[in-house]
Amino acid sequence: MTRLTRDLYTSNHWGTYCVDVAEGQVTGLRDFPEDPDPSPIGHGIVDVLHGPSRITAPMVRKSWLEGGAGAAGERRGQDEFVEVTWDKVNQLVADELTRVRRDHGNSAIYAGSYGWASAGRFHHAQSQLKRFLNCIGGYTSSKNTYSFAAAEVVVPHILGTFRGFLDTSTSWESIASDCELFVAFGGVPLKNGQISQGGVGAHVQKAGLQSAHEAGVTFVNISPLRSDLDGDVGGEWWPLRPSTDAALMLGLAHVLLSEGLHDRAFLDRYTTGFDRFAAYLKGQDDGVPKTADWAAKICDVPATDIRALARRMAASRTMISVAWALTRQDHGEQPFWAAITLAAMLGQIGQPGTGFAFGYSAMNNIGLNRHKVDFASVPQGRNPVPDFIPVARVTDLLENPGGSFEYDGTTYEYPDIRLVWWAGGNPFHHHQDLNRMRRAWARPETIIVNEWCWNPLALHADIVLPCTTPLERSDVAMAPKDPYVVAMDRAIEPVGQARDDHDIFRAIAARMNVEDAFTEGRSPQEWQRWLWDISRQQAAQAGMTLPDWDTFQRAGWIKLPVPDAPTIMMEAFRNDPVAHPLATPSGRIEIFSQTIHDFGYDDCPGHPTWMEPVEWLGQAEAGWSEQGPLHMISNQPRNKLHSQMDHGAVSRADRPKGVEQMTMHPDDARRRGLTEGQIVRIHNARGACLAELCLSDGIRPGVIQISTGAWLDSDGDLCRHGNPNTLTLDKGTSQLSQGPIAHSCLVNVTAWDGPDPVI
Repeated sequence: MTRLTRDLYTSNHWGTYCVDVAEGQVTGLRDFPEDPDPSPIGHGIVDVLHGPSRITAPMVRKSWLEGGAGAAGERRGQDEFVEVTWDKVNQLVADELTRVRRDHGNSAIYAGSYGWASAGRFHHAQSQLKRFLNCIGGYTSSKNTYSFAAAEVVVPHILGTFRGFLDTSTSWESIASDCELFVAFGGVPLKNGQISQGGVGAHVQKAGLQSAHEAGVTFVNISPLRSDLDGDVGGEWWPLRPSTDAALMLGLAHVLLSEGLHDRAFLDRYTTGFDRFAAYLKGQDDGVPKTADWAAKICDVPATDIRALARRMAASRTMISVAWALTRQDHGEQPFWAAITLAAMLGQIGQPGTGFAFGYSAMNNIGLNRHKVDFASVPQGRNPVPDFIPVARVTDLLENPGGSFEYDGTTYEYPDIRLVWWAGGNPFHHHQDLNRMRRAWARPETIIVNEWCWNPLALHADIVLPCTTPLERSDVAMAPKDPYVVAMDRAIEPVGQARDDHDIFRAIAARMNVEDAFTEGRSPQEWQRWLWDISRQQAAQAGMTLPDWDTFQRAGWIKLPVPDAPTIMMEAFRNDPVAHPLATPSGRIEIFSQTIHDFGYDDCPGHPTWMEPVEWLGQAEAGWSEQGPLHMISNQPRNKLHSQMDHGAVSRADRPKGVEQMTMHPDDARRRGLTEGQIVRIHNARGACLAELCLSDGIRPGVIQISTGAWLDSDGDLCRHGNPNTLTLDKGTSQLSQGPIAHSCLVNVTAWDGPDPVI
């Protein structure tokens, strides 16, 4: 490795860090000096780089090695692995790919490989995997994300794009200077803002929230969890029933309509279809006016408060923020559609500090005032296989080869998957109803995984290819959503026999006679310089200057200039909707979408609508304890990103008894005879998990909260570690988007009478 006179740097989803190394091992990470609010999560990697969970050699499941493809099946996650050489495993993988392609075609290979992978621009595991597979004829892919799949599909029908407005949210500076009332459906959870896709230089969410508060902005936190808004800003807390946000928005809209507080001039000029929606609000379609009293019964909040809030929103410069979590419930399309409509009725879209936004503090970059630069990425080539699935339909795919599914107005067919390859991600975290998925996971003939530690995905694979971590390879963190560009240094040599993902695929490509197509004759270092040169050109087109490669490497990091004026989402459209129309059929905001209406979906009509979730507290069914069911909120953790670093020191420090912690209201605990600190069993018909009970009056009665991310540790259908996705329902939000509905979940909680869990 080249000896540098500066600090060594690494960058990841949680931030940028300086790396300390002694005798070939990472001894610690130091927070980036430019970061005013650094996240502690990244430090959790230090103790596990060389720990017992590290995968240090290629491994093949014994049953698969001895019996060949299809032999492992239900033994995945049970029988032992056998260490093999790289030469042997490369040939095994090449031969298996050749067999599947020959006998079943490339559509029999599923490489959705959903996950965040690393912050490096070159060593991005999914890009490397998909580039390799495209060199050999392609694969069945996936569309959308677990984060907000419902919004990704429905919002383009309303606004013409979702990502375009997600990446141009009105900046915190504009909110501080021009907003008066900030209504946060799902809150502004600062713990989520610790991370950002592609890397973080400086964390801004806490400072943005504080500056708005100090400027006099009033916050309203509409969430079952008081902690979804930082207590220092002193906001109002509305603990409504989970999964009823759309009903509350409709009740607010009815007040605006019935009291003449809506901006008819804005609606006429910038939107289409309002009259169809207004008829629904008035009950002309179904005989049920969507009044504040109607909404109050659904949401379990006072109707007087709903009317008062609607009047305040109309009288104030108001920002409406909808958390990404609102999409992860049954009919998750509706809260975002209703929020956009509510903002349109207020008539403040496109003005400073007001309008709507998709989830402040969902990631660090939301509300960050920055230039968006289209940095170069690894070209993946063209995938000739047309087959795909919505990302959250993995289990359906494996269970129903040849079955049909609806998606965004078209009927598709599930291909017959024989081989699954995952690199950079963990479906045993992201997916719902994991016990059902584990049974479906036995169906493919072969499962290949690139992984660096023995997480549940690796333990349920047939072939495990040990890969490096960002600390063991050089790269560049060029996040289009962050002003900092960081040289990621190779701090230590790869642990054991671990290889970079690129080197893993290059060696297999050589066995399949596509090495030249995969590498294009470039080494990893040459690829990184190529990406840098292309990015310099694209930055120059955006009016920014990147230094040459050698200058950048000597410096270690640079910061791009920030815009002179605060970002105001949809400002150009507001100023001139004719010159800057939206990419919708009408060029305007589609409060009523004829396109969606014509799809004929009974679970997603052509305008914002309230539909009862499949599971919610307003419709308790038989089979629950006599105290009644509890609604489980499985939100993002504060000590890791999804399941990454669950085995690290930072995550472990947050669970002194080894299992994930669960929060419950004291009244609910008292009725069930439960006490603080005891181990409890959370369960329903789909499965169960253990957790340590924490009591708080900051959670709505009837609701429990347990963070996602615990590594699945199964004893039958019970997760001893506390993975809530053993309980969540695996059903699409609607036929339109087929997104996940993890937050529509009812459970029982009882005392655990078994032995202390051993993790």
